[in-house]
Amino acid sequence: MSVSTAASAQTVCAPLAVLGRDVTVPLVTGGEVTYAALDYAASAPALQRVWDDVAAYAPYYGSVHRGAGYLSQLSTDLFENARRTVAEFLDCRAGDQVVFTRSTTDSLNLLAAALPADCEVFVFETEHHASLLPWKDARVTYLDAPRTPRQAVQSLERALADRDPYGPALVCVTGASNVTGELWPVRELAAAAHAHGARIVLDAAQLAPHHPVSVRDLDVDWVAFSGHKLYAPFGSGVLAGRADWLREAEPYLAGGGASRRVTRRADGGVDVEWHDSAARHEAGSPNVIGAYSIASACKALTEAGFDALVARERHLIDIVRAGLAAVPEVRILSLFGDDAPRVGVISFVVEGWNSSHFAAALSAEYGIGVRDGLFCAHPLVRTLLGSDPGSQGECGAPEAAPGEKSLNAIRVSFGAGTPDEHVERFVSAVRELVRDGAKWQYRTEDGRCVPAV
Repeated sequence: MSVSTAASAQTVCAPLAVLGRDVTVPLVTGGEVTYAALDYAASAPALQRVWDDVAAYAPYYGSVHRGAGYLSQLSTDLFENARRTVAEFLDCRAGDQVVFTRSTTDSLNLLAAALPADCEVFVFETEHHASLLPWKDARVTYLDAPRTPRQAVQSLERALADRDPYGPALVCVTGASNVTGELWPVRELAAAAHAHGARIVLDAAQLAPHHPVSVRDLDVDWVAFSGHKLYAPFGSGVLAGRADWLREAEPYLAGGGASRRVTRRADGGVDVEWHDSAARHEAGSPNVIGAYSIASACKALTEAGFDALVARERHLIDIVRAGLAAVPEVRILSLFGDDAPRVGVISFVVEGWNSSHFAAALSAEYGIGVRDGLFCAHPLVRTLLGSDPGSQGECGAPEAAPGEKSLNAIRVSFGAGTPDEHVERFVSAVRELVRDGAKWQYRTEDGRCVPAV
């Protein structure tokens, strides 16, 4: 049974309630329209359930791990219960730690700071910059973009087999591409890593909001993700997994909360005994609301049921891909091909259009929010576009003017809160823009294409 057939055979659930679902925006051509938020891969709207939970807690806000008062004790319990909820959501193993961070980027930089000496890191060029760039203090082997999941596993196996000297190693891989939406063979890559004595960290920023993520089943050593992609507010993230490297590393930040005991020495210096729990890397007053909002989102997605959510998303993916395929001027970007399983992230280019111009017209004339640029995955997008790796281009700020060739693409992304009408309006708008052109004049301002006024 094909993916699309399997999806249609299941009951497609209604979209989950999210903030902003009734927001209207002005059109440059006149009037207003309900905003179609189709940039979930950058930041998904917060679930109404999450917002309500945070609002209910707000009057009881108190210091964490520091106060004897009732509200402090309540907030401490809430914070630590959030940690347990995330561990359950990720199906962590006994002994795994859940560290609250600011984002996926922060999580991976934390892990990079905890690498043992002489650790070698293996990362595909297809990664988001959050997982491509943090390893500046390690020996890094960058692997070329594979064209099949099997090729990805084989490429990693060859690279790991050739490493010399043999020592600690870490593989970093995405679960779902933030450019193509394609799912990566995480379980097989983890098996390859472990067979060669390496560990593996999963960047689940684009996977966790769309599919269940089991640390135990995938057999990954760590997983990182962001709250703002998981239908929670900005400013929170998670690094979860094995405790040993984290316990042995110097604290990510030095300060209160990370230290168990601080004493003066006779020579006037200071001795510090650091915590060996997750608190070791959570110095300072923690983002309690951020942690609680992630836990609330985890509960909401679990209760909604990933089977139903995945079926609904496949339904939306089918609408978008079929609609784009019907426009000859559109080319969908892909590594693994049309039949590859994917989440609701689709990038494409339109013949004869600058990507920034096209995205600006979708927003100004149709009230549709998408993303254009290189999506903080420059090597991957340039590989998919067949451009010179050294060509200039910024993360979402193309320099080409309307009508000029650009090195960038357009990305439409959606998820649990997306109604059918939004993706149907998007497909219709693409068809109309390609057929009739933009109704308005546009200009480049500060590297962005905007309506001329």
